[in-house]
Amino acid sequence: MTRRLYADLANRYFLDDLPGASQLGARLNGILLRIDKGEQITPLQCQFLATTNLHALAALAQGKSSRAEFSSNAAEERATRMQQALVEATEAEAEVARIAAAKADTVKATFAAMAKDPVLRRKREAKELRQRFGLGYVDDEHYGRVIGLLKQVEKGQRLRTEDVAWLRAEAEYCWTDELQKAWHRLEAQALTEAWERTGDAWNAVNASGHWRKAGDAERALSLTEKALARTSLQSKLQSALATTRGGAMRDLHRLEEAEALGRQAHSLTPGDYRPCTLLGAVLLERGDLTGGHDWYAKAEQLGASRKAIDQDLRSLLVRLPSQERQRICDYLIAEDPERFAWLLGRQESRERGPGRVTKARFA
Repeated sequence: MTRRLYADLANRYFLDDLPGASQLGARLNGILLRIDKGEQITPLQCQFLATTNLHALAALAQGKSSRAEFSSNAAEERATRMQQALVEATEAEAEVARIAAAKADTVKATFAAMAKDPVLRRKREAKELRQRFGLGYVDDEHYGRVIGLLKQVEKGQRLRTEDVAWLRAEAEYCWTDELQKAWHRLEAQALTEAWERTGDAWNAVNASGHWRKAGDAERALSLTEKALARTSLQSKLQSALATTRGGAMRDLHRLEEAEALGRQAHSLTPGDYRPCTLLGAVLLERGDLTGGHDWYAKAEQLGASRKAIDQDLRSLLVRLPSQERQRICDYLIAEDPERFAWLLGRQESRERGPGRVTKARFA
């Protein structure tokens, strides 16, 4: 209530634009209270009113003007103060804007200078390149060669065989999933063009494998369909096409068609282990654990390395739901504990849910 009374007091004396007029304890508020009570103000208070350009109020307090004259003069003083305050606020805003613009210009100039700096530009481009291919820190001894190879891939240029071998052996940490996928796509494109140019279906076989690893199984299907339509294909070539096409079907989870292609390929080349590994993976995914195990065993008998089979199993297991993955691991370990001991993993992992522990963990 007191605050409202002080506000009314400030309004009555045309001082509502000055915070000190309605603020308890402020010097101006104290002077107003004395004037409103009809009391005399001190010389110091008169001097304060003069120095703050409140001449109309000073004249009223000293009895030098009537209430009507005060009202007219005080209203005019308030209008002048408010106009001046508006001008000052506008100027302050303009100054803030000017300072901000100057800072922005400075920042722009700094970045422009940095952009023109060849050393900084190369560093920035190299960083963006590494980020694109999922690379973090690169050892100094590898840096120049790795960046050069990344630039080749970015430009759509194939890598030399020895460069790929070097990445896999000497700078394996740089052979990221992103880089591998980009490399497979370049190889797939080049081999597809070679197939279309020469008609050599072995290029189609190899291109199909690269399209799959580049994550484009549909391209692999389209390519192998055209290649298989050719007449007079040798059994080995026809088997290879059917096998890689079956792998693409498997990628797309068209397991029944993948199995049919695997069996067709095996009938064409019964001594080739590749259709067997395809059938092993497909049957395991379809839930025929015995059949899948038998086909993998047959692939090993025909010359497939254990390392390749184990890698194939890892790729298969990581794609499956945890319950199905566990079922396959348990079955394989029960069938041949020594052969599939690696499925036990380096540590047990507990699944979500009370009291349930997985028996095997592949790494």
